[in-house]
Amino acid sequence: MRGSPARLRVLTGLVALALTLAACSGSATSTSADGAADAATDQAGPDAGPDPEAAGEPPPWPWDVENVPASVPLSEIRSGGPPPDGIPPIDDPIFEDVDAAGEWLTERDPVLVVDRDGDTRAYPLAILTFHEIVNDEVAGEPVVVTYCPLCNSGLVFERTVDGEVLDFGTSGRLWNSNLVMYDRATRSLWSQFTGEAIVGEQLGTTLERVPMQIVAFSDFAERWPGGQVLSRNTGFGRPYGNNPYVGYDSAESPFLFSGDTGGPLPQMARVVTTGGDTDPVAYPLTVLQEQRVLSDTVDGAPVVVLWAPGTASALDSQDISDSADVGSTGVFRPIAGGRELTLVPDGDERFTDEETGSTWTVLGEAIDGSLAGEQLERVPHDDTFWFVQYAFRPGTRVVNG
Repeated sequence: MRGSPARLRVLTGLVALALTLAACSGSATSTSADGAADAATDQAGPDAGPDPEAAGEPPPWPWDVENVPASVPLSEIRSGGPPPDGIPPIDDPIFEDVDAAGEWLTERDPVLVVDRDGDTRAYPLAILTFHEIVNDEVAGEPVVVTYCPLCNSGLVFERTVDGEVLDFGTSGRLWNSNLVMYDRATRSLWSQFTGEAIVGEQLGTTLERVPMQIVAFSDFAERWPGGQVLSRNTGFGRPYGNNPYVGYDSAESPFLFSGDTGGPLPQMARVVTTGGDTDPVAYPLTVLQEQRVLSDTVDGAPVVVLWAPGTASALDSQDISDSADVGSTGVFRPIAGGRELTLVPDGDERFTDEETGSTWTVLGEAIDGSLAGEQLERVPHDDTFWFVQYAFRPGTRVVNG
């Protein structure tokens, strides 16, 4: 095994994670030449979540079907180590209040926030790292909350398709080093990064994005003291708060990825992306950390991208709460009070609009001034690595200020 010390540490950690998860799911593993653990069986064990056979004979896995409909070559969809649901999704999430969550989460812990119609929930990356998928309902609407640690990609989708609510699991496969999900009704394979079915009966169907933000737990607790936080009471024994991908932020290249990543940025550069497939754009985190605010026009509409410090990386130190500060971001329509606003940095963590002098947070809320109480419209975005953005959307425009 060759490579930088950081890469070797990451690979060692990923092998240990795969072996641990496979052991928890009751499946045997072997270790391939490049250090990645390959599952010796495709059958998940008793720790792997609901059994699809409970609702009748399940359809076959796509890789066991000849001439299965697919938009990508099956050879590009690689085993990541664990078998299907070897990384078990959370199907019956239990939530706790902010005070209870504060007994184990620090102020810096990153949480993925979904806010819909007064129902606001935080999903700690400390938990998502070990499960990657949460099948949930927010404001009565079925959603799937996803996080791919290898891409640092946290995305939320509506999971109702043609009137049917889908439940999702982890396939144990990766495409472009990105989580490949499957739905239990058809066992079609879905790309987490795009929300599109890429193999199977649901081929071509795309899930609708739900805006989210990854922010510090302290920001969530201050803004929504009555909000709900995903509890560690998941039914699985995992060391929540530990990072199984120690040093991944410092790796020179991604895990199990062999694609071309051209363009102006290193493969593992953190970027904030928006615009989807229509007008893909990436804002390097290093630029955001320096400038704090970037204004742009995406797909013909104005957007403002904000950055504030205080949020720990989930992919740096072994203890997430001790990890490097990567801050938090938000992408919004800069329109409130019937006018378009120009936001500028105000101190270390706040922002001010030049039109009214109102004060804003990275959550897009005005907390002072004539616009106090206003909330900017959230625009779907992703905090991710350059390699995966370029792999899926090579025409991405990079904004450097």
